[in-house]
Amino acid sequence: MSMRRRAFLTLGAATGVGLTLTGAGRALGRSPAPRAHTPRQAPAEPFAIGVREYAWTRGDRPCTTFVYYPATGEPGGDPIPDAPVAEGAFPVCNYTHGLGASPQGSEFVIRPLAEAGFIVPAPYFQINMGDVYSGEQSKDVSEILTQTLALNEADDPLAGHIDASPGVGVSGHSAGGMTTHGLLTIAPDDRITAAIPQSTVDMGDPDGTVAAKTLFVHGDQDPTCPYDEGRQAYEELPAPKAFLTFLGGDHGSFWSDDRFPLTCVDWMRWSLYGDTAALERLPEDAAGDDTSWEFVQE
Repeated sequence: MSMRRRAFLTLGAATGVGLTLTGAGRALGRSPAPRAHTPRQAPAEPFAIGVREYAWTRGDRPCTTFVYYPATGEPGGDPIPDAPVAEGAFPVCNYTHGLGASPQGSEFVIRPLAEAGFIVPAPYFQINMGDVYSGEQSKDVSEILTQTLALNEADDPLAGHIDASPGVGVSGHSAGGMTTHGLLTIAPDDRITAAIPQSTVDMGDPDGTVAAKTLFVHGDQDPTCPYDEGRQAYEELPAPKAFLTFLGGDHGSFWSDDRFPLTCVDWMRWSLYGDTAALERLPEDAAGDDTSWEFVQE
């Protein structure tokens, strides 16, 4: 039997905009069959980062997206607009920002993913929270994934550099975390095989058609997206899944903590490259007196 509960998401402190949403807890979904593919070797060294801007749309909805990608050149610098793409083909891992944020303001987690060998489409949304909660923004991300994957066959510098065989990853924080969880629930996309919702509320029933390895990241003192909502969303999803709790952490305090991007990168390396060494590193990535790491592999 499903259980209804109210979750209040108020995003006014950092942005000057106060909003309230009503969410619902749901029952555990069934586990779909995992995607079969032959993993590529995960890159052993970091890449420089390039970035390209695309003015995509879904109908009349703007979906402007900054695509970060592994580039030629010396690693460690700022993303270089239109830099030459590094040799090889790379999995896709979307990142969706939260209310009042931007891709450029989210590079603390986007850059490590691109450096590690992922193509990272990062949309810029003028976020309407009603669209987030209804699943419309999740559908926008699905369209952005479609457009990104289509670049592999287009007249574009990224042509031939995209590996779609392991499926795709999605991630995001706050409203972006809700968008990410929405892609597993109210607006499912069965191409998704890895997901990292951060500071999310429960967006609904697991659809049962999405076979994703899912990592939740949440502070247990989050006043904006209640921790118990993230826990409920976690409990409802089938394995493989993990939960990284920042003890005493609020809505975004882990954004200054290097354990956050380290854990995200290794989760995606394991999920999309089949990197077992990354899987083994995860407990160490997340370790600390002020964190809790939970992992259910099967």
